[in-house]
Amino acid sequence: MSKSLQKIERQILHLLHNTKTHTHLPQIHAHFLRHGLHQSNQILSHFVSLSISLHQIPYATLIFTQSHNPNILLFNSIIKAHSSFPPFHQPFHFFSLMRTTHSISPDNFTFPPLLKAASNLNNYNLGMSLHAHVTALGFSGHNPVRIGLVQFYSSCGKMNDANNVFDEMLDRDVVVWNLMIHGFCKLGDLEMGLKLFKQMDRRSVVSWNLMISCLAQSKKCEKALELFREMLKQDFEPDDATLVSVLPVCARLGSVDVGEWIHSYANSKGLLGEVISVGNSLVDFYCKCGNLEAAWSVFNEMKKKNVVTWNAMISGLGYNGKGELGVDLFEEMVKEGVTPSDSTFVGVLACCAHAGLVDRGRELFNSMSLKFKLSPKMEHYGCFVDLLGRCGNVREAYDLIRTMSLMPNAALWGALLSACRTYGDREVAEIAAKELVRLEPWNSGNYVLLSNVYAEEGKWDEVEKVRVSMQGGGVKKIPGQSATG
Repeated sequence: MSKSLQKIERQILHLLHNTKTHTHLPQIHAHFLRHGLHQSNQILSHFVSLSISLHQIPYATLIFTQSHNPNILLFNSIIKAHSSFPPFHQPFHFFSLMRTTHSISPDNFTFPPLLKAASNLNNYNLGMSLHAHVTALGFSGHNPVRIGLVQFYSSCGKMNDANNVFDEMLDRDVVVWNLMIHGFCKLGDLEMGLKLFKQMDRRSVVSWNLMISCLAQSKKCEKALELFREMLKQDFEPDDATLVSVLPVCARLGSVDVGEWIHSYANSKGLLGEVISVGNSLVDFYCKCGNLEAAWSVFNEMKKKNVVTWNAMISGLGYNGKGELGVDLFEEMVKEGVTPSDSTFVGVLACCAHAGLVDRGRELFNSMSLKFKLSPKMEHYGCFVDLLGRCGNVREAYDLIRTMSLMPNAALWGALLSACRTYGDREVAEIAAKELVRLEPWNSGNYVLLSNVYAEEGKWDEVEKVRVSMQGGGVKKIPGQSATG
């Protein structure tokens, strides 16, 4: 290659390094085509990597397929490019092409993205095969390969295998520690995850977030809050992910002071204005603590809102006894051009149930499929049955359950039975109680409910049959439950 072409190649590589938007890709492509550099593996590999980072996967693949003599550098780029995006079997197509068609041997940079793809496929046998390749080729001492192996085994829940690789690593960076912690926590072994966390010499904010989040998701709220406080003591600065993990914990524990501190901190760091999820979590926190004034304040101050923001406020109004305001907010949301989600309708139907707005609830339930093209799910039927039952429309609720496209569950029949007993519809009550027994034959409470329905009707022979049925099925009555009312 002449010195002038080398200079142009350097210029193009510089352009690739500094490009931040996909709109410049065709221009750069035309530039190296014009100078006859379309077969430069160095340029092509950088172009492929940039295209993928800008989410231009088809473009990257097109560039690769137009190369005549791809080398290991270009193959590694295209394999890495496809390892993070579905379909995850695609990297193995390029791996096979590299070895069979082009007779190129893989190097230690080939395997980490392949292991990542195997993790995404959750294919244990495939990962084991890659591990065998790595060992045979002598790459098992390469740290990125070991990290890839730990990631693969931990994602498949094979923590003994992950631990074996981890134990062999002399240089363990924070990434591999986090992978191990996440792997154990994902399997429900929080004790081991916490033990590893405490063994870490160097932690990152991601490490703290991971452990706090795992504890919070496992309802270990006191421990999660304790860890958050320890994080602050050790002068780690929480990020948006930290706050989003801790705020639900504060709501469950009623730790209003910590939630308010987070609000102040988020304001001071500009997170409330920049990160929608932080504002959403604060709205949800204040609603669950019953402080609607603060929730409204955060909601109105948010410059950017998404459907989750509206959902949090609508639901919050519902379970704080302001159902009519929740329905009004739903109307405002639609006028603003925000498309409701499944969760939106759970919230607004619950608002109708709490406020007794049966006609409005009926309209909203019907609008799901007719106007918004959303198929009602079990939770929507549950909310609507609850609304109809609370308002005494027992027969309408029964007809809905009887004709719904989904198979009704015990919660629906239970809500209907409760409404029947409130409004004295013994015929439907008997049907609902029988369905409960059929769906949950192991639940002694259902037999008691059915027995009580028969007792209220004076059907003492049927009461005796229920008792015999319980005994025959080996179902034991829970102490304190009455079979006569």
